[in-house]
Amino acid sequence: MAVNHYENFPVASILLPARLRPAVRDLYAFARGADDLADEGNASPQARLDALETWRAAIQDIGSHRTIRAPLSPEDRAMFERLSGTIAQHGLPIQPFLDLLSAFTQDLSVVSYDDEPALLDYCRRSANPVGRLMLHLFGATSMDDLAQSDAICTGLQRVNFCQDIALDQAKGRCYVPLDCLARHEVTLPGLQGLCAAPPQQVPAAWQAVLREQAEQARRSLLTGSPLAWRLPGRIGLELRLVVHGGLRILEKLAAGQYNPFTDRPILTRRDGFLLCWRALRRPRPAIDFPSHHES
Repeated sequence: MAVNHYENFPVASILLPARLRPAVRDLYAFARGADDLADEGNASPQARLDALETWRAAIQDIGSHRTIRAPLSPEDRAMFERLSGTIAQHGLPIQPFLDLLSAFTQDLSVVSYDDEPALLDYCRRSANPVGRLMLHLFGATSMDDLAQSDAICTGLQRVNFCQDIALDQAKGRCYVPLDCLARHEVTLPGLQGLCAAPPQQVPAAWQAVLREQAEQARRSLLTGSPLAWRLPGRIGLELRLVVHGGLRILEKLAAGQYNPFTDRPILTRRDGFLLCWRALRRPRPAIDFPSHHES
């Protein structure tokens, strides 16, 4: 298992209340489908953009309580009709759906980010809406709830960026801020070279880049982690498993000497037992970045 690509949706999880599983499946279908419009298949950039604009029009119709007028395929229309019912039943806000579409549209034209604020703005739209929609399903929408959910989702997104740096480069994208690369005197052509011929030992400068990005991801996860211990019952446990899953990926990245090019960290069944133990123990992980990593 990897921490990536909307697989952090707890789709059909036994930890979810049965009454919410159809709604979560509908949210996942939208996020997964929109992401695929931007990334999967052989469509041209213009065709991808047109498809995302069609989905945006459909969401705006739902938000305006209109019949969906967008020219959708029968399969997509059925998905949007189910989603419309879920939005109405649970009183979900429309903006998170529009934010997701905005981020996926941006992926068609923006391939790198100058600095931390630019990357965080992308995470705000590409990752954080998922958590906000989930919190609305559970009625946990205080300012603290939403802010800590945003921190967890941004942290998970940044774990994904560390984990999938080579996969993203294959798509022509880099989610490491360019000012971070400049600080460590590395370049995008250098990244392309690492991906083309992955070394067994990553150069020290690139290790420093990924260590810095991993630290940012870990701090974000830990900043949001009080939410996972505050939410009651099964949703709290589900969220603790997600947080610890992200932290475990970072541990594996460090143990592999920050070399996701030849040793992409993933979660195994053995890790699953460890995550369950960590999620069930009471103390929250400390908000620091230790030099050692628990095995």
